[in-house]
Amino acid sequence: MINMIQYLEQNPALVTLLKEKKASLIGMTELEQKAIVDSFDEDAGLESTIWY
Repeated sequence: MINMIQYLEQNPALVTLLKEKKASLIGMTELEQKAIVDSFDEDAGLESTIWY
């Protein structure tokens, strides 16, 4: 799964296709795919969050 996430980081256009349900990740359940796509949405919010 790590390799898949790294690949998606290098190819953000594929993340867009996944969000639009025009592509899917073979070998991953719908729940796993949703978790990966959601993690890309949350990345922007983490940069502005202060961690203590």
